[in-house]
Amino acid sequence: KVALITGGASGIGAATAQLFVEEGAAVMVADVQDDRGRRLAGELGPKAAYVHADVSREHDVARAVEATTSRFGRLDCLFNNAGYPGVTGPIETIPVEGFDETIGVLVRGVFLGIKHATPVMKRQGGGSIISTASVAGLRTSFGPHVYSAAKAAVIHLTHSVAMELGESGIRVNCICPGGIATPIFGKAFGLPPEQA
Repeated sequence: KVALITGGASGIGAATAQLFVEEGAAVMVADVQDDRGRRLAGELGPKAAYVHADVSREHDVARAVEATTSRFGRLDCLFNNAGYPGVTGPIETIPVEGFDETIGVLVRGVFLGIKHATPVMKRQGGGSIISTASVAGLRTSFGPHVYSAAKAAVIHLTHSVAMELGESGIRVNCICPGGIATPIFGKAFGLPPEQA
């Protein structure tokens, strides 16, 4: 099996990449943290590689899918995991630019991953698409306003796309973790960067 993991250089993504390789899969780590991503891919060995990808940019996502299929010959699993807390603060203080940037990473990034993985998986006769949502998308008070709305959108997009792609043998699911002390939230938990 071959997996592409966005946000794969740290946190949930890095732990998933390590587990997938241990289970025998080949993994393409995609991230904007180039040093961290290259280091992880090197540590994981010949069944792993790294590609720079800002998931809010369609060209980067398309290139990550193409790099995966070029390197490993196929794409069995896409893990849309890239994320960050995004813009925060009381609703009346949130700048439109911060809103757009947050939605760009957390919602557009998931949409673009699904869009570009789908043709590959249809040609192969199936696959699995997994996206990281959050408990903040299910209930209020678990995250900032825009983050929470974005994760709710990921959950609904997952349900909607699953109905379409199931007929092509492509499973579409999302996970809704609670608070985890990963690098994007570790600071809030009081952890220094090297421990998150």
